[in-house]
Amino acid sequence: MSDNQNQLPNGVNGALEGQPNQGQPVGPLLMNLQYTKDLSFEVPGAPEIFTTLREQPRIDLALDVQARPLQEGANVYEVSLQIRADAQANINGASQTAFIAELVYCGIFTLNVQPDMVEPLLLVECPRLLFPFARNILADVTRDGGFPPVLLSPIDFVALWQSRRGQNSAAGAPVANA
Repeated sequence: MSDNQNQLPNGVNGALEGQPNQGQPVGPLLMNLQYTKDLSFEVPGAPEIFTTLREQPRIDLALDVQARPLQEGANVYEVSLQIRADAQANINGASQTAFIAELVYCGIFTLNVQPDMVEPLLLVECPRLLFPFARNILADVTRDGGFPPVLLSPIDFVALWQSRRGQNSAAGAPVANA
């Protein structure tokens, strides 16, 4: 092992200081790193749920995107894709929770764009880049938990962002944390 155990991956130290990666071209959007910030999988009715479950549970999904700057005046942001899957099964005529899966999957991004382009990049392009990895993690954790994998359909992040803008405009609130 090296003595540099506490250093961040390639280029992140410079990005956090507002400096681009030296020797590498920097475009308008650079993903510095991605990671699982929080992952939870619960089966409250185990082990009985596995013996009484006769059909695939109904799954309710909730998705949110959040973005926050990592340093004042820097162009480096943390974008989090938050997904919750709540599975309900009909057992003996009553609804019972089969499982609850929660995932917060994040990326650190450096943006080199005009201020009016920051919000769409953070709330549309960044989550679009994170989504395939989050989708895979959710499928794996539900399958490994003893259930059929939850396979999320592609998400239209443009429509999600526009919907959020419309809701916040009606409420007179600023859009997201970007």
